[in-house]
Amino acid sequence: MIVEYLRYTVPETARADFEKAAAGHRFERGAGRYLVRAEAPFADIEGFTPDSEPERYETTTPTLYEWAGGREALVRLLTIFYGHVLEDPLLEPVFRHMDAHHAEHVAVWLGEVFGGPSGYSAGHGGHAHMIGRHLGRGITEQQRRRWVSLLLDAADEAGLPGDPEFRAAFAGYLEWGSRLAVLFSAPGAEPDLHEPVPHWDWTVPPWQPPAP
Repeated sequence: MIVEYLRYTVPETARADFEKAAAGHRFERGAGRYLVRAEAPFADIEGFTPDSEPERYETTTPTLYEWAGGREALVRLLTIFYGHVLEDPLLEPVFRHMDAHHAEHVAVWLGEVFGGPSGYSAGHGGHAHMIGRHLGRGITEQQRRRWVSLLLDAADEAGLPGDPEFRAAFAGYLEWGSRLAVLFSAPGAEPDLHEPVPHWDWTVPPWQPPAP
């Protein structure tokens, strides 16, 4: 796989527009500059010009999405998880009226977060839609912890990879994302709706079998 890195210098007044246009790509930002990571060939971010030609690298490191088993594995994970949620007295009231296809929709979100297709940005409203699903819900810390615990258990039940490197990255995202959900759901919260879908990666290089 060929990966391209492009640098953009963006004035403060245009940063929200840039981040909206770059939704679906991984990027890091700092001091008005953005470093965008994308698989080649890279489609230009409309309305913005990179500072220089892209830097190209070849990599064989799988994404978390690929390592987990792709869409099928994530749908299996979330179908199991939401089945347990509806049996849980603490979480059932929160999810009682969820759509029949909720597990599949969340699988699209998690797939994009873990480096898979940008389906949530393209067809489900992106980060703004996900934030909107949490506004005003008043999620408690106790509910957050139960949500994380049940999802970690569901990962075992669904047969997701059990190596420490993948599980560390997986658990890290659950902690980070669920804590943001608590903040976004608090009364009076006004999160930034222009943030792109986050992208999560390995905390340490993926496990490989030892050389013979």
